[in-house]
Amino acid sequence: MFKGERLRELRIDKGLSQQNLADMIGASKSLISCYENGKRTPSLENIISFMEIFGVSPDYLLGADHLIKTATREDERYLPITNEEITFINEIKSNKLVYNILFEDPKRGAELIKKKLG
Repeated sequence: MFKGERLRELRIDKGLSQQNLADMIGASKSLISCYENGKRTPSLENIISFMEIFGVSPDYLLGADHLIKTATREDERYLPITNEEITFINEIKSNKLVYNILFEDPKRGAELIKKKLG
């Protein structure tokens, strides 16, 4: 199911008004409002347009995964993260020692895991 609130967040984060976004996809401002409020579901063509405009996956727009916003000096982008990855991270966080090893020195943590598994 299309997640209108995600569309709204992406639009606002990119500094676009509903009218700006509507103009970009050849639609009306009221249609964008309907998408964002869950009153209408966008066509496949519009979902593809949103993917291109915001640089996100269809999974994100449909609620199947989450995004992590990253910013560097060169660019700002979104990276997808699945529900399974969120669960994995939460499990790691529940063990303070493992969390500290992996996040204070990720390379060392990965090497320890490889050594243990290999």
